[in-house]
Order: sequence, then C-alpha cells, then structure tokens
Amino acid sequence: MAANNRSEIRYLTPPTVDVKKKKYCRFKKNGIKFIDYKDPEFLKKFLNEQGKILPRRITGTSLKFQHRISQAVKRARHLALLPYMTDLMK
Repeated sequence: MAANNRSEIRYLTPPTVDVKKKKYCRFKKNGIKFIDYKDPEFLKKFLNEQGKILPRRITGTSLKFQHRISQAVKRARHLALLPYMTDLMK
C-alpha cells in the first residue's frame, strides 16, 4: 500500500529549473560611448520608483558605464531635469 501511494503523488505544478539569462552591459553591446545627462527619459530606465539609481547587479551594466550613469543622473538632478526623490516616478 505504501509503494502504491508514492506512485500516485501528483504536483500542482511540475517542478521546473529556472534558467537565468546572462546579464550584459547594454552600452558595450550597442557601442554607446556617451551618456547624455540632458535626456531624462533615457535616464529614468536606471532609476526606481522612488528616484534612486539602480545598482549594477540589477541592471547588468559594467562598472565604467555605471559611473557614467550615476554622474549623468546627478547632473540631471542638479539641473532639475530629474527629481531627487519622489513618491511614484514611473
């Protein structure tokens, strides 16, 4: 009876193995060399809802371009193109 119960075990969802996509730097891949601080719509992609800069581990950008993004965001904030903090930006 115990061996029969083991064969009748059914799962609600089949067990799957998550395959994570490899992160890549979109700037290196597309050959972008300059990040414009005067383009707030582009810079919003690297900010969360509160206006904080997203880290490299989430966006996948390289260290060099992460520094450039943070510098561009800080310059845009200084010129009031982007807010320093907000309730819901997106």
